[in-house]
Amino acid sequence: MKLICIGRNYTEHIKELENERPTDPVIFLKPDTSILLKKQPFFIPDFSNDIHHEVEILVKINKVGKHIAKKFAHKYYDQIGLGIDFTARDLQTQLKSKGLPWEKAKGFDGAAVIGNWLPKSDFESVDNINFSLYKNDAIVQEGNTSLMLWKIDEIIEYVSKYFTLKIGDIIFTGTPAGVGKVLANDKLKGYIEDKQLFSITVK
Repeated sequence: MKLICIGRNYTEHIKELENERPTDPVIFLKPDTSILLKKQPFFIPDFSNDIHHEVEILVKINKVGKHIAKKFAHKYYDQIGLGIDFTARDLQTQLKSKGLPWEKAKGFDGAAVIGNWLPKSDFESVDNINFSLYKNDAIVQEGNTSLMLWKIDEIIEYVSKYFTLKIGDIIFTGTPAGVGKVLANDKLKGYIEDKQLFSITVK
């Protein structure tokens, strides 16, 4: 099982980090060891002083596929979820400045929060899903999948050119604006529409 993540998929997030708008989806991977275990707190690692939350809509792949055409992509998932791509921003900035891969900043233990799953059939359209993140009961991120540069089915088409998608693989589809630093004792809650899909404490 692999975690496939899409970077720079919301215009406002690109602006807030002063990144260049990509011409193709930005892809990176997280190892399965980065998944935060259920009901466990997130521990800030000792190698970073600037861990950021990035809330994202997730898609779970339900059958094997390669070179999937966009018009068939909807057949390869039936669950929608919500998660956090924790990022060691200071380490990422340092690595990017040297032209080095980001994995240490994105794939460390506990860096992937995966909340509960909802049936895709709950939504009239996967291209119009509201989602949000609350930190200490104040909203810090909110987005809608309609604002993605590349929509879910386009992501599946693109990713499957390079990686065979297997049952259980999870795609992180990108984060909207509002990313920010987490501190010890912060409480993070994630919602799709009005349904809470995860709640974690930072230690």
